[in-house]
Amino acid sequence: MTRLSVNINKIATLRNSRGGDNPNLLQVAKDCERFGAEGITVHPRPDERHIRYEDVYDLKEILTTEFNIEGNPKEQKFVDLVLANKPTQVTLVPDALNQLTSDHGWDTIKELNYLKETISVFKNAGIRVSIFVDPSVEMVKAAAKTGTDRIELYTESYAKEFAAGEKETAIAPFILAAAAAKELGLGINAGHDLDRNNLAYLIKAIPYIDEVSIGHALVCDALYLGLENTIQLYKRALAN
Repeated sequence: MTRLSVNINKIATLRNSRGGDNPNLLQVAKDCERFGAEGITVHPRPDERHIRYEDVYDLKEILTTEFNIEGNPKEQKFVDLVLANKPTQVTLVPDALNQLTSDHGWDTIKELNYLKETISVFKNAGIRVSIFVDPSVEMVKAAAKTGTDRIELYTESYAKEFAAGEKETAIAPFILAAAAAKELGLGINAGHDLDRNNLAYLIKAIPYIDEVSIGHALVCDALYLGLENTIQLYKRALAN
């Protein structure tokens, strides 16, 4: 079954807005695990506007499920952070400096040599590697040449078209990209703008997705539904 990794960036954003420790990020992470999440995701950025580098060290000490750290490996501080903490998985994202949120996958053709070299650094440290990829068969095929263990399908376009009522159009390129990845022996993750409305349809169409990483929508739902109930609702969507 597809695993749920909860991205806790928005919890850190809320904490940072008052400069204190409320909500307590570590307690929320432990509670997410206790409520059924099979992993915790963080995406530290250079300005530390949500997850701080110190948070990564603290989380590493207390997490009992998979730990996934996302970020741009062209920032040496990010590479050093990942190597120092050795999470279960590192997800490489081609974000620009000060980017609000991730908005595209790697050009795995143009960046092939760079990705090969970078991925080998993490794999030599015993860290599973996933790279952000748009739903393109060509990009998936090139991704397989980089040495990555998994790809993460960047699902913003799926979410937008799904919300517009174009479900079949929305899912079509993702089915093709996922099938190519599976044939090439790559694991498959998915993330960005996934929510309770569009998640089940994605998993029904591509049941062999290994993991979804969800943060913003899940935290928004938790404001109304409660964190424990929300995590169970997302897991139910994955199971169905």
